Amino acid sequence: MRSTHTPRDARRDSSPVPPRHRALRVAADSPSRLLRIAQNGPCADCGNQIHWYIRTDHQPVCLHPHELLTAVVPEIHRWHIGAGVAYPAGDGSPWCRIAHSTLCPVRDAPEPLTHHLVSMRRSLALQTRRLLDAGAFIAPTQRPALTGPGATSLCRPARPVVDLLGGRYLAAQPIEDIRCVARTRRRTRCLNPVLAPQKPHGTWRIVAAAPDSRRLVLPAVGIAVYDLGHLPCAEQERWRAQHCPTHSMTPGAADIALGEWEIFDPLVHRRHTATWIPTGVQNRPRRRS
Repeated sequence: MRSTHTPRDARRDSSPVPPRHRALRVAADSPSRLLRIAQNGPCADCGNQIHWYIRTDHQPVCLHPHELLTAVVPEIHRWHIGAGVAYPAGDGSPWCRIAHSTLCPVRDAPEPLTHHLVSMRRSLALQTRRLLDAGAFIAPTQRPALTGPGATSLCRPARPVVDLLGGRYLAAQPIEDIRCVARTRRRTRCLNPVLAPQKPHGTWRIVAAAPDSRRLVLPAVGIAVYDLGHLPCAEQERWRAQHCPTHSMTPGAADIALGEWEIFDPLVHRRHTATWIPTGVQNRPRRRS
């Protein structure tokens, strides 16, 4: 005797029910706050599309957006994705991923490369030329310099150095322009800035370029640093996570973009350092504990 019970995945007329879209959540043991999908965007050097992933060491890596046959990719250049994390090796399948830096036409070609990868570099170079001709991409060498006393009307560094959680970081935008990376209910990036009027602000200071005295190759010159070290630990963690006050109160909120902090190196990032206190800003007095 057949059961007349209708399964939940079918209507009364036995027609299938389309699957419902379930909300994704970030696991508590997740190595990143990003949902397990690729975060796409253009390469800053060539303008071609790339996918951002988190590596096992919690650092971001940009990969080519398409899978390639393992046979055409040398073993040293193979990557694979597991549970949203990028691993620098093959997984035994006939398909693999490759880092965008290997194919980026602006960078020097690494060795060894197969004929297929060389052809892909040429195709990306042609795409970069099309973007430049259409005005959809501006090469880094053609962009106006934004690191100098006359960089903006407020005379502020384009990429300020920030003291945070006992370390020193380089921001991707001016302090006032750093945006929250959290994902809203409309599946878009939050528009709120990290710098909130109701929260304590940092202070600009002139400090030594490197606190490590063993670095004798650095010139004895001070640099401007936006100091957040005197803020409460929870407030510093909010800045490090690059969240606005609203999303910092929502632990389950996922991120839709990668945090844009870089560990500051006074030698590598020398062209981004400023030696003056930005004008048009007022340092708030520190609160005494």
